[in-house]
Amino acid sequence: MLIIEFWSYDPFSAHKDKNGNIYARGAQDMKCVGIQYIETIRKYLKDKLVFDRTIHMLFVPDEETGGHLGMKLFVRSPEFASLNVGFALDEGLASSDDSFSIYYGERTLWHLQIKCTGTPGHGSLLHKNTAGEKLQYIINKFMNWREHEKLRMKNCKLDSGDVTSINLTKVNGGCQINVVPPELTVSFDVRLSIDVDVTTIEKTVKKWCEEAGEGVTMEFICKSAFIQPTLTGPENPWWVTFKNECDKMNLKTKTYIFPGATDSRFIREIGIPALGFSPINNTPILLHDHDEFLNEKTFLDGIDIYYNIIKSLASV
Repeated sequence: MLIIEFWSYDPFSAHKDKNGNIYARGAQDMKCVGIQYIETIRKYLKDKLVFDRTIHMLFVPDEETGGHLGMKLFVRSPEFASLNVGFALDEGLASSDDSFSIYYGERTLWHLQIKCTGTPGHGSLLHKNTAGEKLQYIINKFMNWREHEKLRMKNCKLDSGDVTSINLTKVNGGCQINVVPPELTVSFDVRLSIDVDVTTIEKTVKKWCEEAGEGVTMEFICKSAFIQPTLTGPENPWWVTFKNECDKMNLKTKTYIFPGATDSRFIREIGIPALGFSPINNTPILLHDHDEFLNEKTFLDGIDIYYNIIKSLASV
């Protein structure tokens, strides 16, 4: 959500302050990477470089709403197949220290809604078997699960992409304050860590619905399949090439599981290795935030970083 009054400068003005920080909506996500890709290709053309492989740039819609009408459809099209893609680069996140973050996989995305039905009636009576009682049981189960993951993250010093995130995002139902409703629904955003068995988790949630009482059902609004992360070892020539080029430039790198969901998952789902990487370090993570900014030097250095990395990948 963009609320202009909370910005220090007009978010569409690309204001640059005396420190070279450029304030703009999309400065980190994703205008920076798109422009850096274009500038990198322009430099290749200027230098008259020729590679063993073809480089394709994709500007695909719908990523912010799940990619189901964008990349998900495109990767299943004959047009995509004709590109004969061997490897893909996609967005990453800024790093607040001097390292650069590399993302080799993503958690499994679930958006689910649980509907609780029960006895309706007047709000002055203690009815049995109400939707509210069942809703409370379900919410408690999910919130206990959430607390467990928070403690695991703290005690084991894990990153956000290493644990399962559970967030209650919507509660719906009822029409009047003195009427016990016949139906209440609760929605959760769940991102399953790569080390959990998704089948077991689904069975557990269904069991909670059964325990909550009769008339409790679960519906998936979005149910992504588990997708194997990209290998980050000597057996993957794409990774070896990427990492070697970073080492040549003396870039300090760290690998992570991406905490959100990007179009990379659709690439990996069809068996193509992909890495998420935005060449941004020493910068607070401010994507979708107020006063999102990127320093001009970081931006320009990122073009040089992409220049070397993509050139090497195109010669694998």
